[in-house]
Amino acid sequence: MTTRTHPRPAPRLTPGLMPRLALLPMALVALGGYVGAACWTLWISLTGSRTFPSGSFIGLAQYQRLFDNERWMLSLHNLAVYGVLFVLACVVLGSLLAVFIDQDVRGEGALRTIFLYPYAMSFVATGLVWQWLLTPGDGIDGVLRALGGDGLRLDWIVSQDLAIVAVVLATVWQASGLVMALVLAGLRGIDTEIWKAARLDGIPPWRVYLQIVAPMLWPTFATVLLLLATAVAKLYDAVVAMTQGGPGIASEVPAKFIMDHLFLRSNVGLASAGAVVLLLPVLALLAPYAYARGRKEGA
Repeated sequence: MTTRTHPRPAPRLTPGLMPRLALLPMALVALGGYVGAACWTLWISLTGSRTFPSGSFIGLAQYQRLFDNERWMLSLHNLAVYGVLFVLACVVLGSLLAVFIDQDVRGEGALRTIFLYPYAMSFVATGLVWQWLLTPGDGIDGVLRALGGDGLRLDWIVSQDLAIVAVVLATVWQASGLVMALVLAGLRGIDTEIWKAARLDGIPPWRVYLQIVAPMLWPTFATVLLLLATAVAKLYDAVVAMTQGGPGIASEVPAKFIMDHLFLRSNVGLASAGAVVLLLPVLALLAPYAYARGRKEGA
């Protein structure tokens, strides 16, 4: 009597393993290209590298030189002013645009496209357009003079005190559409029963948005703040296109300081120290966000 031997079933892969294996090459490239480059930059910032990288370890001397540099300190001050104005203006303007479109206005699709279109432009193109608009004698200033407003001068872009504000104006025009799209997506996810209950209770719409809807959108606003903060840290293109850091160094920002010392002044060590310092606030913002996302997925 022969016994039948049933073939063993093929081992099944753990659910979710195949997608992870498919993403493995990209993860290795990211680790090598981003994490590896960041570690290399950190090492170079601890050496006495000048035109070319060198292995002469000097500790934190580059960081001491960096923070003794008046141009670097001014760039940090400009970035702080820019960051506060840029983030506040984008959040307020983008949220107001989202609330406006959320009222079931006519031509909603066209309005969304118009408001979001500037974000599709590069910061260089935005900077060049707004450079012309804000140049004294041309653009907006030229229109004001043509209309008889000789006493009105829009010379922000050549003003020591207002040049960074001119950069804020241009970049807010570009980025507020992204905030509008994200906040609008969050608003469309709010349960309509909340609005019905608010109407029955006679609560004004502005109070519903401010006291009920806004707290419910905190994940959306967290994403918005993270994206805007990252944009603040890497601000470079718009400044170069609009002001070249001027007049003088009035609109200097850390990214331009780093690029100038890396390519024009042949000081790789000091530029690397500036890059590491610029990376720290981004990591400080990203770490709590990643931790919260990890806890949410693990719950």
